[in-house]
Amino acid sequence: MLKKNGMEMYSALIIGILLPLLGTMLGASFVFFMKKEIPDKLQKALLGFASGVMVAASVWSLLIPSIDMSGENVVPAAVGFMAGIAFLLLIDIMTPHLHLGSQKAEGPRSRLPRTAMLALAVTIHNLPEGMAVGVVFAGASHGLTLSAALAVSIGIAIQNIPEGAIISMPMHAEGNSRWKSFSIGTLSGIVEPIGSIAILMLADVLGLALPYLLAFAAGAMMYVVVEELIPETAQGQHTNLSTIGFAVGFVLMMAMDVLLG
Repeated sequence: MLKKNGMEMYSALIIGILLPLLGTMLGASFVFFMKKEIPDKLQKALLGFASGVMVAASVWSLLIPSIDMSGENVVPAAVGFMAGIAFLLLIDIMTPHLHLGSQKAEGPRSRLPRTAMLALAVTIHNLPEGMAVGVVFAGASHGLTLSAALAVSIGIAIQNIPEGAIISMPMHAEGNSRWKSFSIGTLSGIVEPIGSIAILMLADVLGLALPYLLAFAAGAMMYVVVEELIPETAQGQHTNLSTIGFAVGFVLMMAMDVLLG
């Protein structure tokens, strides 16, 4: 898949796979120069921003290309989208984890420590993002441009910055050292390049299924927004900041996709 595009494709691919992890690392580093807890106003704005980025990426970078690749046939996009929702729902039900932000426990009962349950929550959150990066780069050989693929990677990296902070800082507040909190926050993003590489390895075999895979990634990302992010932004005070953050994130990702695509 990559050979026909030469070094340009390899370079863009490496950058695209690593950018989301670097975004998570940058966010996790906030633990070194901020207080133990993220101010509620800032957390609301960051969660809203992350939601906006993911919704825009799901629509412009995944669902619309899925429909275009299918010759305006909406069935592959609909089937893939629902499969992505079902996949994340199944993982959510079967895996003990904590909700982001409020850290509300869900899933089956578990004796795992809170830090381990938080790590599982982040894995659930980051998996579809890694898959999305892999699938758009796979699509670069089937009509999508490298610029559009990089736009998805950049958008996910941007939304990973607040996510990294939201993970590392509560861990430090629970008594973990700054370096341990930073390390776990950073490692929470490892699943993204793993997911990207797994999709790319299967891309040649699943070439005809690419429209389904694009929509699958969109469904999985939308599940995270609806199940994890939006409920947290709607609780308590300062919900208007979440709405503003959502609008900014949505418009930024939409503009990046259009301008770079």
